[in-house]
Amino acid sequence: MLNLYGTSIEEMAVHQVGNKSKDEGMFLSKESYYLDTELTSHLNDFFFKPFIKQEESYLQFSHDEDLSFNEVYNLVKGIFNAPDSFHDYSKKIAEYLYSKSEHPHIIAGEVYITLLNDISLDNEMVQGVGIFKSEIPRSFMKFRKDDENLMIDVEQGVFLEKLDKGAIIFNVETESGFKVLTHDMNRYDAKYWTESFLNIAPKQDEIFQTKKYLKLCEDFSKDVVFPNEDQKEQIKFLNKSVDYFAKNDEFTEDEFINQVIENPAYQTEFKDYKDKFKEDYKIEDFSNFAIANDAVTNMRRKFKNIINLDTNFEIKLNFTDDNSNDLIEKGYDEEKGMYYYLVYFNEEKKK
Repeated sequence: MLNLYGTSIEEMAVHQVGNKSKDEGMFLSKESYYLDTELTSHLNDFFFKPFIKQEESYLQFSHDEDLSFNEVYNLVKGIFNAPDSFHDYSKKIAEYLYSKSEHPHIIAGEVYITLLNDISLDNEMVQGVGIFKSEIPRSFMKFRKDDENLMIDVEQGVFLEKLDKGAIIFNVETESGFKVLTHDMNRYDAKYWTESFLNIAPKQDEIFQTKKYLKLCEDFSKDVVFPNEDQKEQIKFLNKSVDYFAKNDEFTEDEFINQVIENPAYQTEFKDYKDKFKEDYKIEDFSNFAIANDAVTNMRRKFKNIINLDTNFEIKLNFTDDNSNDLIEKGYDEEKGMYYYLVYFNEEKKK
């Protein structure tokens, strides 16, 4: 569990990084920026709000050859090991970002490197390094008075409600690439921030494993169950999958398949489906793992329990127990030449 509300900015450096392909250059500040109480309050909201709102899905630094070749990983580790040299490391981070700013779509902007204290992560207080970037200047109005009138000046600056790019690196799990959270509001250059600059990959912890396996179940329900059955059976399969994850602390694949997939033919097909796409889901070794309850809750919200009909009717299903499936039947009316659903109930609920 992450809590950033008590986090303080110990030190901050601000630099400007342009587009290298356009020869826009960069500007490196000579020293760290002085932070007063009012500015710190505004910056806390600006930097941390996107991470407070987003789902906790941690990443880690990576490299195709070896983690030790990841430039940002080494520079951040240098800050943690030698905080007195923070500003020198901040300039190197800005210089490296500039070296990766070669695509013509990349927008120049201000880069803020921060040393963070008092981050509450999994009930422990840890240090962090924040790397944030503001790119798109936004217009705002300023008012001034003369002796007789109120005058309006239109200026441009950074809008403190919207951070363009950001990453927070937590000083834990150093040897495996730290824990990292990232934010990117602009989709047109997403690879530039996460791949070219940070070079981060999903952290294969229980959150990642739980989400990926449930995503596999969702896609199997769309690609296999629905074409061969109907939306009712698709939704039933998804509900049973989520219920298994919700009721267990440990995932065991053989147990899951036997309890959730009743049709033996589908059991074989599910295994074949997983083997076919295991590289896409990165779940090659996911036969046993600890289940992350928060990830189950978040995934359940994303699954739709609604049958959409071409007659503009919707049926919302909630398979709360084993008998629920017996309370809805699908049939075909020869006279009308149409399918129908028959729903059993005792009484209508009052709103």
